[in-house]
Amino acid sequence: MPVIIHKQFIKAPLVQCFDLARNVDIHTKTTATTKEKAVAGTTQGLLEKGDSVTWEATHFGIKQRLTAKVIYMEKPIKFIDVMVKGAFHSFTHTHEFVEETGGTLMIDTFEYKSPLGSLGVIADKLFLERYMTSFLANKARELQIIAEEIC
Repeated sequence: MPVIIHKQFIKAPLVQCFDLARNVDIHTKTTATTKEKAVAGTTQGLLEKGDSVTWEATHFGIKQRLTAKVIYMEKPIKFIDVMVKGAFHSFTHTHEFVEETGGTLMIDTFEYKSPLGSLGVIADKLFLERYMTSFLANKARELQIIAEEIC
C-alpha cells in the first residue's frame, strides 16, 4: 500500500490554513487542472466530521467520480477523510497542520490501495504513485497561494 507524504509551508495562520483545506469551494480552485467539482453531498462551505462529498474530475483523460467521507476532525490541527466509493480500492487522506514561526506546516499523508490486485501494484510503480504525488503537491501549492494572498 503506497503512502505519500507531502509537506507544504504556508505563510498564513494555522486556523486559516485548516479552514481553507476543508473548504469545498477552495478544493475546487486548487484542483482546477483536473476540473474537480463537488456534485453530491456537501457541495459548498466547510467540511465537518461525518460529511461526505462526491467529486467529479478528469484524471488520465477519463471523467471519474469519487465519494469521500470525513471520519475524524480535531480542529484546527487534523482531519481525515476516506474514500467510500471510487476508482481506488481504498484510500485514507490525513490532513495535519502544525503552527510554526511565520506560518503553518501543512502535512498531507495519503495512503491508498489500487484496484485490480497485481495489475494495480504494477500501475503504482509505473505511473500512479508519481501522478498522485504530483497531484497532492500541486494542490498544496495552490492552497498556499490562496492562503498567502488572503494574509
